[in-house]
Amino acid sequence: VTHSIPACIGSMTINSKQLDNETPVSIFAVNKCYVTVQDGTFFDGSGFAALVREGYKVRSDVNITLEFRTTAVHGVLLGVSSAKVDAIGLEIVHGKVLFHVNNGAGRITATYEPRGTNNLCDGKWHKLQANKSKHRISLVIDGNLVQTDNPYIQSTSADTNNPIYVGGYPADVKQNCLTSKSSFRGCLRNLVLTKSQHVEFFDFSKAFDLRGVFPHSCPGVEQ
Repeated sequence: VTHSIPACIGSMTINSKQLDNETPVSIFAVNKCYVTVQDGTFFDGSGFAALVREGYKVRSDVNITLEFRTTAVHGVLLGVSSAKVDAIGLEIVHGKVLFHVNNGAGRITATYEPRGTNNLCDGKWHKLQANKSKHRISLVIDGNLVQTDNPYIQSTSADTNNPIYVGGYPADVKQNCLTSKSSFRGCLRNLVLTKSQHVEFFDFSKAFDLRGVFPHSCPGVEQ
């Protein structure tokens, strides 16, 4: 067994002596337990999850789907970049969801802005789909479609070669299609990236770097 148990442990005794888990000598990636939990991954607003160590290649097309739940109006959802300018990025800024794409000629953005009393930062689950097909991009939030014109129609491929950063990214890592540096606080689940017919499901417990991320459960109520 090479991974920690996804569970809550309490009232542990050794030789009839109860251990004091309130003042441990050391602690790593241990969060408090919650009365109610939901499936998903909890991001505590301090870090990120890094996936695909060898680098993810977006190129001409990619379709991203995920579900998120948050009460914060700012936060990075996902970023894939390159050493140059090519990149894609998903983020929440002032309660809006932004999908950025740069195929090398310039950044374009699809923005979803909630209308009326709708609020994406209400602590409830919301479904997101972001699609890049050559020079075209679209964003769908809870079934509502947003598209944007791209003046750079000759530029069709985002030649990325860096890992996928979810929920934030390290301070020394450049993200060409993210404007926010705020780490996401809340829960994510069902992250899927599809290229042509290749569908890839991502398990956060298998990330090669996890900071402030608890991959097996989220609190039932935002803490």
